[in-house]
Amino acid sequence: MTILSDAYGGQDLAIMGLGKSGMATARALVKSGVRVHAWDDNASLRDAARQEGIPLVNLLDTTDRRSPWPGLCGIVWSPGIPHTHPSVHPVATLARERGVPLFCDIELLMRARRDSFFVGITGTNGKSTTTALIDHLLRQARLPVQVGGNLGIPALSLEPLSFDGTYVLELSSYQLELTPSLDCDVAVMLNITPDHLARHGGMEGYIAAKTRIFAGADRPRTAIIGVDDAPSRRLRDDLARTPVRRIIPISAQGVPQGGVGVSQGKLVDAMTGRPRPILDLASLPTLPGLHNAQNAAAAYAAARARGVDARTIAKALATYPGLPHRQEQVATLGGVRFVNDSKGTNADATEKALGCYDTIYWIAGGQAKEGGITSLEPLFGRLRQAFLIGDATALFEETLRGKVATQRCGTLERAVSAAAALAWKEGRPGAVVLLSPACASWDQFKSFEHRGEVFRSLVAALSPPGGRP
Repeated sequence: MTILSDAYGGQDLAIMGLGKSGMATARALVKSGVRVHAWDDNASLRDAARQEGIPLVNLLDTTDRRSPWPGLCGIVWSPGIPHTHPSVHPVATLARERGVPLFCDIELLMRARRDSFFVGITGTNGKSTTTALIDHLLRQARLPVQVGGNLGIPALSLEPLSFDGTYVLELSSYQLELTPSLDCDVAVMLNITPDHLARHGGMEGYIAAKTRIFAGADRPRTAIIGVDDAPSRRLRDDLARTPVRRIIPISAQGVPQGGVGVSQGKLVDAMTGRPRPILDLASLPTLPGLHNAQNAAAAYAAARARGVDARTIAKALATYPGLPHRQEQVATLGGVRFVNDSKGTNADATEKALGCYDTIYWIAGGQAKEGGITSLEPLFGRLRQAFLIGDATALFEETLRGKVATQRCGTLERAVSAAAALAWKEGRPGAVVLLSPACASWDQFKSFEHRGEVFRSLVAALSPPGGRP
């Protein structure tokens, strides 16, 4: 747990939102001697906080004599609560009227651990894999590391590190726009494609939020940026006109000058001159596909920027175990592979998974994102059949009509059963039952993790014909 006594001890801070990160923040602030005033619109979350002794106050009631507004020095805002688009939460309106700043828990960590080394990772897709991969590489190099942020562990639940320690933080667009003091030593931008447009008021706002990863006053000392999409290439060109000390371009489609990329299936380092092959990407079973080649290039560049030698990185890449819910190989039953890519919550992420397999029994659907799945049409030829679930069923069915056979399944349980039965019946070599929904999970599940866990359990309960493994 990070203690913030030096920065905020004896002061008044409010917390808006008492989910996982909000509760971690509340615990850390209470322990740091901060006067905490917490609130959540959800009564059950307030009850859970009350049971832990977290001080609660209704931030919407400015007439209450206990109102903390006159003395507040800030509100630690849950990134999941809208404060600009598509609508402004009333507490955010009150804060702006009173000049009270909003920021998230990443801001508090940055202020508390200014002497530590920070690696920040963002991008529309690949953030979690790249974050976990960088963490793995640094740990294999015996460096003290803490990893978290948008990836699992809330910022203020991370253990404090000394000046030689490294915080590896996955940063969402929601977090970036709430971290005014962001100052990464190494800042990684993987890619930019349309996502969360309603929350940011359109593509321009989304790009602006993502670009904040490079906004530090003194840093980043190293900016690592993917150049395989047009918005990121424009950002690279813009950065070249700023005093960023070093820019390392990365690509899965070639080897950029002065960067890290891919040539003839090999990861290649061209950061210091003549391109040098590092390893064969085909030797990394937990990192399939071109998108993971880009993730590997980014992680390699970040580890080199932290001082790890190329040989150590190559050995560590070969031992990377992979992440749950990201093309996770769940089982092979009756000659059919079952792959959990529940993290495929938009079409761009699902495109990466579809590109890795040739004979796919695709489970898709949920709460649809902007654009649906029309962009996936070039990959429809890889699909044997689509098994549709959730709110997006009708929308996806319309897109697939006349191009891919579909089956309305409604629930994940029925989809897994139907997909497995057809894959076993057809007996095609290389058959894969792939859960990569191209949708958010909230219509039927608590989270994409919950959806992936249910998929795992459903696969574990399957009985292949003849009991074949």
